Amino acid sequence: MPGSQVPVIDLGAWRSGGPRERARTAARVDEALCAAGFLLVTGHGVDPALPAAIRSTAREFFRLPAALKQQYAVTVGGRGWLGPGAEANSYAEGTSSPPDLKESWSFAADEPTGDAAVDAEWFRPNTWPTQAPALRPLVTAYLERMKALSDELLELLATALGLDEDRFTRHTGHPTWGFNINWYPGTDTVGTPLPGQFRIGAHTDFGTLTVLDRQLGSGGLQIHTDAEGWQDAPFDPAGLTVNIGDLMARWTGDRWRAGRHRVLPPPTDAPAEELISLVYFYECDAHTRVESLPAPIGRVVHDPVDSHTYLREKLRAITVPAGTHTSE
Repeated sequence: MPGSQVPVIDLGAWRSGGPRERARTAARVDEALCAAGFLLVTGHGVDPALPAAIRSTAREFFRLPAALKQQYAVTVGGRGWLGPGAEANSYAEGTSSPPDLKESWSFAADEPTGDAAVDAEWFRPNTWPTQAPALRPLVTAYLERMKALSDELLELLATALGLDEDRFTRHTGHPTWGFNINWYPGTDTVGTPLPGQFRIGAHTDFGTLTVLDRQLGSGGLQIHTDAEGWQDAPFDPAGLTVNIGDLMARWTGDRWRAGRHRVLPPPTDAPAEELISLVYFYECDAHTRVESLPAPIGRVVHDPVDSHTYLREKLRAITVPAGTHTSE
């Protein structure tokens, strides 16, 4: 099982522990990110009532008729409703597949930097559905918690590499981020999955790290490791699933692997299963130069990349071309 390679990291113990305890935690983080790219984080301090309220409110919107939702339709990287057939995450791996079986409401960084060109591309205002007015205060509060938590996790990651604690957070003074509320309805909504069709196809995330609040389901998250192939991701109702993305893997010179994962289609034995995931994608300041850490930390020296040129290329890659047929 991947649980052996996805440890539970208690942030409460990390915060309050002595040097020996913190060193043990850092070593476990390093080992897990080398093997699978995933952690299960507890002691994070996020009130479970907050994601529960977001799910309840978002579900009301997602269950509206498509004609009402269409006014908010956007393409990948936009701020609004990503409808059926908008994404195929497996495209990022160069794999052709049917579109992902999900809908999303997508948010992104919206506080301007003062650089007109950067702001026009990466810091535009978010859109809020008038049919779900309670969503804005709930999501705003959740995003504040995710930003603080992500910076704390980046400090832990830097420590796990034996670096100064601010090695990554020095590049998150005014970062970009994305936040998706992903709705995975049953077959009554999406139809019978096509061959090779998933709720989300196999991929790695693109940024530094991802913080996921998920629900347990038969058609849920799976993690891929070299040692064990595809396995159901471990679950703790009090935990958040954290994985690193492509930029962090490059930054560490492939010491750490971007966590490869997928979300299974609606299960045949529970076709009405409905899940909602809250996915926070953390990145870095716009146009950060990401250079591989040298040996003995890094193992591969990648060419330096502009973080946001890289991110834009990845977002384009997973966009399903207009006119592509879905299973509906």
